[in-house]
Formats: sequence, C-alpha cells, structure tokens
Amino acid sequence: MTLASRLRTSAAAIGRSVAGAALGLGLVVALAGSPAAWAQDAASPAAVPQAPAGSGPALWVIKDADSTIYLFGTVHVLRPTTAWGSPTVDAAFDSADTIWFEITNPDDQAAALPLIQRYGLSPDRPLSSLLTAEELAKLDEAAASIGGSAAAFDPMRPWLVALSLSISPLLKAGYDPNSGVELVLRARAQAAGKPVKGLETLEEQIGILAGFPEEAQLTFLRQTLESYDEATTQLDGLVAAWAAGDVAGIERLGVDEMAAEPVIYDAMLTRRNANWAGQIETMLQGSGTAFIAVGSAHLAGDDSVQVFLGRRGVTVERVQ
Repeated sequence: MTLASRLRTSAAAIGRSVAGAALGLGLVVALAGSPAAWAQDAASPAAVPQAPAGSGPALWVIKDADSTIYLFGTVHVLRPTTAWGSPTVDAAFDSADTIWFEITNPDDQAAALPLIQRYGLSPDRPLSSLLTAEELAKLDEAAASIGGSAAAFDPMRPWLVALSLSISPLLKAGYDPNSGVELVLRARAQAAGKPVKGLETLEEQIGILAGFPEEAQLTFLRQTLESYDEATTQLDGLVAAWAAGDVAGIERLGVDEMAAEPVIYDAMLTRRNANWAGQIETMLQGSGTAFIAVGSAHLAGDDSVQVFLGRRGVTVERVQ
C-alpha cells in the first residue's frame, strides 16, 4: 500500500479518543474526503447537499450595534442519515454575509499530501525504534485492517501513523467525511455566492500535530491503538450529544477526554480558542453578519471560545 493511498483514507484523531478529533480539528476531512464531490455544478440546487432535518445542534449569537456573529459547533465526519438541520440554523446561515470555517479547504487532498510528506516522514528515526514489540504487534494488527502493515508505517512519524489509523473504523461504520457539516455548509455557501473564509490554514492545523513533542506523539499513537476497537462507539455517543444540543455531553465525552493530556489539550483547544476569540472580537469592530462553524469541542468546556470571548467583555447568547 503506497503512502499516497494510505493518506487518502486518513484523518486526524487526537487526545484520548478518535471522537474528540471529529469535533475538534477541521483537517479530519482533508485526507479522507473526495474532491469528486465538488465536481458538480454548484449553481444547481440538486447539487447542494442538505442536512437531514433535526432539532439539535447548539447555536450561539454575538451582537453589537452593527454586527451579528453566529457560532455553530460541527462534527467533521457524520453518517449521511444523521439529523442536524434546523430552521433556526438555516435562518442564521442564510442571513450571513460571510461564512467562516476552521479552514477553507478541509477536503483538499492535493494541498494536504505535500504537507503530510513534509511534516510526517522521518526515515532516519524509524517507528520500530520507538515502540515495544507488543506495541508493534498491536500496530501490525490495526494496520492490517486498512490493508497495511507495521513495516509500511516505519518511516512515518508517530502522529501520522495515528492519523492514518484513526479514521478506518469510522469509515467502516458508515461515517463519511462528505457528510460532515463543513462540506455541506460550504457547498451551500458556494451555491449562494457567499464568501468562505478560514480562521486557520491547512498547514497550521497539520503543524499542530507535527509540532507535538515526540513523546506526546507516541502517547497519541498508543491511545489510538488502545481505543481502536472502541472508536465508533465513542463517536456515536458524541454525535448523539451534539445532535441533541447537549453541550455538557460534548464536554464530558470529548473535551474532558482531551484534557487528560495537557500538552495536547493546550495545543488543540486552549491556544486556538483564545486566538479565535481575538479574531471574532476584531470582526465585531466591523459590520454585517457572519456565520462561524467550528468543531463542537471548541464551543464546550471551561476553555471554550465563548469563555475566552467573555473574558474580553463580549456577550455570547445561546439561541438553540
């Protein structure tokens, strides 16, 4: 199995569960999505994906005299049947002048591949020299499920190996990056002629993973191997909480799990949420309406975007 083919079926998972990543890192679809989905005519209503009707995911709003900003939490991979559309979210989205995501190109495999190759390979420090014999056996078993082997992963850095293994059980269980919230909303934005912007770049997100100390990367890989058989169950619980608007459930099942690894938690959530809060405060200095959709892990817990905004004196109100 070639490196390129492995990467095309990969996505990021982080912290103590694959589920946490599905709410926390937009590049989760960058390597598993299909660019063919965007070859359709975006001007045709039939080409625009629609979310199955639901009653759920939480939505917040920030307002001042001449600005309105909506905050919507997402899941980056979903089963196509997951119900999450609502009139309230649709109205907020339709009213927006600009749509913001974590990154503008979450499905851009062509852009992701050279970055992965640049930041994810370390042939001079093979993985086999970093893992125990027992861990290598676990890795070989997990790799076999996606047509690979531990030997094939040897030149790759630990974070990339964990990334490459994380999405496989989810795809087998019917989760589809093309059904993720960002791709659905981006298609709608393009069809409506709305500008799409990103709070970060794809390279910045890959840099988060690649920038972890080696021991943190190995922790990531070990936890991925330990939770490999449970990944679908974990994500099912998180998606159910998200679809029901249960922010406390998202915190318990996703954010708290990630917080058990402080280095990962700080890089994945705390610093990014603080940065985004600053960008949102700057948006408020302008005018118009913006709709911001980011992984739901960023909008739950004591270090959420809303908490950082509150520290800046910005009032955030939940509207769904």
